[in-house]
Amino acid sequence: MAVKTIEWRNDSVHMIDQRLLPAREVVRHYRDYRAVAEAIRTMVIRGAPAIGVAAAMGVALGIRGMKGDRAQKRFAVVARTLIATRPTAVNLKWAVDRMHRVLEENLALDAMQLFRRMRAEAIAIYEEDLAVNRALGKHGAALLNSPSAVLTHCNAGALATAGSGTALGVVRAARDAGKDVRVYADETRPFLQGSRLTAWELRRDRIPVVVIADNMAATVLRNGKIDCVIVGTDRTAANGDVANKIGTYPLAVMARRHDVPFYVAAPLSSVDLGCRSGDDIPIEERSPKELTEFAGRQVTPNGVAVFNPAFDVTPAELVSAIITERGVAYPPFSESLPNLKR
Repeated sequence: MAVKTIEWRNDSVHMIDQRLLPAREVVRHYRDYRAVAEAIRTMVIRGAPAIGVAAAMGVALGIRGMKGDRAQKRFAVVARTLIATRPTAVNLKWAVDRMHRVLEENLALDAMQLFRRMRAEAIAIYEEDLAVNRALGKHGAALLNSPSAVLTHCNAGALATAGSGTALGVVRAARDAGKDVRVYADETRPFLQGSRLTAWELRRDRIPVVVIADNMAATVLRNGKIDCVIVGTDRTAANGDVANKIGTYPLAVMARRHDVPFYVAAPLSSVDLGCRSGDDIPIEERSPKELTEFAGRQVTPNGVAVFNPAFDVTPAELVSAIITERGVAYPPFSESLPNLKR
């Protein structure tokens, strides 16, 4: 594991504050579900798998000391609070729904026993994500030649998961298999997850990384510097449409234009077979300040209109393959994804 993004320790949730990286490495401690929800909303923690783990741990904190009807009523409040924080990433609701099933199956337990059972389930979700990262990485590494130059967008690494990452999990697995692999990391405006977080992770792991501005991607693709593009996903629809960090869609268009494979690293928990296409995926819009300010200083004129969607949707026709922990799905995804998710 490159970094411990989130942990359950001493009946509290510990998270690296990703807003402060790479300048400062600060670990926050949370003992209340409302504080966990606020950490998710304000991007102390981010990345679909990681916020799923955080939500599960938040649920466990939220029902502590309760049993029976009181636990059920409290769960409804806790679930509503957590799910409202980030609507696009399906892992969050997936984890909350899984915790709900465990609650319903154990309502006969006393308060302490119920808390222990819910805590165990949250930790199981964390540990399963570690295993998923490793398995997904191995499947993806088989797609890479040696040497390989991989272009990434946003951060789909250890900081976005409980383990080694999805897109960066593939890179790490390829490196561990003895392959010569390097990464070109889009800076990823406006939150700079690529230049701040991906570059920080890869430097710690001594994997060669080159940071580029988002608007340089077409140039490095055209110049033949890139062997493949690998991105993560916050929600993948049943037809293979992929919601990921804003800027992913144009990257896929450019990759197709230059005959470069475009891969999506997708834990099956982020594949939403109940969502028919990308048209049905809710897209979160974030604060205008992410665009109007930089490092706390205003950089746009007063009163200017701002449009700040956090995600875009890449059509399935632009996706070469979807890498999961159970194998690699190829088009048509409406057939291959259900087969893997069974």
